[in-house]
Amino acid sequence: MSKVVIFGIGQIAEVIHFYLTSDSDHDVVAFTVDREYLTKQQFKDLPVVPFEDIERIYDPLLYKMIIPISYKKMNKIRAEKYYEAKKKGYEFISYISSRAAYYGTPVGENTIIFENNVIQPFTKIGNNTILWSGNHIGHHAEVGDHCFIASQVVVSGAAKIKDYTFIGVNATIRDSVIIERENLIGAGSVILRDTEAKAVYTQRGTIQLEKNSSEIRRI
Repeated sequence: MSKVVIFGIGQIAEVIHFYLTSDSDHDVVAFTVDREYLTKQQFKDLPVVPFEDIERIYDPLLYKMIIPISYKKMNKIRAEKYYEAKKKGYEFISYISSRAAYYGTPVGENTIIFENNVIQPFTKIGNNTILWSGNHIGHHAEVGDHCFIASQVVVSGAAKIKDYTFIGVNATIRDSVIIERENLIGAGSVILRDTEAKAVYTQRGTIQLEKNSSEIRRI
């Protein structure tokens, strides 16, 4: 068990606080944010302290950290805070839901894997990466550092997802495909071949009919 400080006081910080307190043996002791975003002194009945002073208040030799920042700016804000906290001397916990199918393959630090993820054998998941609920990571697949995989994504066997990539809900990655770094794979996209660095893929949304719902008889 570790005593843990959570970075952030937004929705994702609230979510990870819930999971750590209900589905882990870690003890959450405080939250931290950059001083310019310090709008409250307490959150979830715990102190909120400025990140600039965190190591003086919560000694890195005694406390660990988790940084559950979203995918904004292609995960680079989360990566920036991760490296800043490392410079301050912090080690990180990772969270793997007890309701994930996970067989002990390598998972990096400050990585979050929520419920109903299937992480098949012979996989590898890097540092500072978030897998939201309900994804499939196939056998021998690799997910790099600073990635965010949203819900119901299929990463097929032996696929490789490189650093700083975002994959939206219901996307599918074919087996053995390489997703280069800093890719943005939009919701519902189907990727059947290797990509280029910083590529963007999007699936067109559902077409809106020129009728309103009261005009549809068979529903």
